[in-house]
Amino acid sequence: MDIMGMMKKASAMQAKMAEMQAELENVTVDGAAGGGLVNVVITAKGVVKSVSIDPSLLKAEEKEIVEDLIVAALGEARGKAEALLEEKMKAVTAGIGLPSGFKLPF
Repeated sequence: MDIMGMMKKASAMQAKMAEMQAELENVTVDGAAGGGLVNVVITAKGVVKSVSIDPSLLKAEEKEIVEDLIVAALGEARGKAEALLEEKMKAVTAGIGLPSGFKLPF
């Protein structure tokens, strides 16, 4: 077992992860619901940047529908953000030899 080699790889991975975390603050993903009547934009880290609601939904009797569509759009955007994060993590940990299913960061 090459401990020094593993330490170098771990150090390089740590630097790449810090870089990736900073990058994810600027990457945005979008989510939509209701056939595009509700749209949201979030960062890959899950910070909501904007919510757009079609004016046709802005009626008192549509309140619950709008609320449900916002939740659905946020869920879609979060799923995209998680997939993006997983893809980035695979790139960062490539060559490290981590077991399948091993989750980072700890």
